[in-house]
Amino acid sequence: MNLYAESSAVLAWLLGDAGGEPVRKALSAAEIVLASHLTLIECSRILIRAGTTGRLSEAQVAGREARLRRAEAHWTLLEIDPEIIERARRPFPLEPIRTLDALHLASALVARLAVPGIALLSLDDQVRRCARQLGFELLPA
Repeated sequence: MNLYAESSAVLAWLLGDAGGEPVRKALSAAEIVLASHLTLIECSRILIRAGTTGRLSEAQVAGREARLRRAEAHWTLLEIDPEIIERARRPFPLEPIRTLDALHLASALVARLAVPGIALLSLDDQVRRCARQLGFELLPA
């Protein structure tokens, strides 16, 4: 199985939230994981916020950031290039779509051109509904 990892899923795994265990299993089982640099930015920003608000200790933030860096070393990272930007600027099957979600969906569409049959790993309901309309297999199931 090959997949595109969207931020909501990766964050659930990193933070140990509900749904995090199926995400961990999907990431571990994947042959190829593609993710946008946006995923990494969003995850790091949420970890920083969790540390500054006291949800996580400084050591917990550092440990989760290290876990993310170990994982990303094995992922194929997508730049937010002109093709992705252009696709994100156009309508999606289920609007309204938030800006960052549009960038993730556009990235997943570009990833699918490179890796046909790629599944979308997301826990975000709106992203999942739209991705289903775009013909993506969704994980977790």
